[in-house]
Amino acid sequence: SDRDYRAQIDDPRIDRVRVLRPQEIPTYLEQGLFDLGITGRDWITETDADVVSLGELKYSKATSNPVRVIMAVPDDAPWQQVSDLPEGVRISTEFPEMTRRFLDRHGVKATVVPSYGATEAKVPDIVDAIVDLTETGSSLRKNGLRILDTLLTSYTELVANREAYENPEKRAAMEDIALLLQGAIRARGNVLLKLNVATENLQAVLDIMPAMSSPTVTSLAGGEWRAVESVVAKRGVNTLIPALKSAGARD
Repeated sequence: SDRDYRAQIDDPRIDRVRVLRPQEIPTYLEQGLFDLGITGRDWITETDADVVSLGELKYSKATSNPVRVIMAVPDDAPWQQVSDLPEGVRISTEFPEMTRRFLDRHGVKATVVPSYGATEAKVPDIVDAIVDLTETGSSLRKNGLRILDTLLTSYTELVANREAYENPEKRAAMEDIALLLQGAIRARGNVLLKLNVATENLQAVLDIMPAMSSPTVTSLAGGEWRAVESVVAKRGVNTLIPALKSAGARD
């Protein structure tokens, strides 16, 4: 529920689950309060936490694309690159440490103002520029902003406490969980399509049947019929099924 921050998972490898903000998770993992967590590469970088990554989980709010941590300025601002920013420029961000390191690399002396939400709405009345997350860029365009540079490209990641990861039993459990999560993500947007077809029409069906690898074909108990199954993209299945039926598929 919205008010319960403890979760239960019916899995012998998982003792307890806490629902926390992704900003906090890398630090708690580094401190050993938890063995395994899900957070973003952006917050791992911001906190500079020493954790082990078990891989990217390629999903996000709007698409399966990564999010980006970007620096944005008003459309009519004269600056075309980060080094153009004047001394004392005010920058609002939820990533103050990452922003300071980025500015130091470019030799820019700025005032970094921590933000706690609605960062893009603070330009130009409160600050001159922002460093913020974007996935599609629509919010930036709506607020009259353009991207000056990209600080980081970030996916969600499954990450572990380093000491826990060195424990063979815990590492095996972590790798099992990673496999299950990756499988669930790969399955999103796919369906299992099963059909029967006469042997004489089998090749015509296979010619138009997409597959993640290769369709499975088995013989039915009686007659010259084959059963075919394949994992296909859900998008387009509404036109694929009639096409398969026209090629001789049934059931």
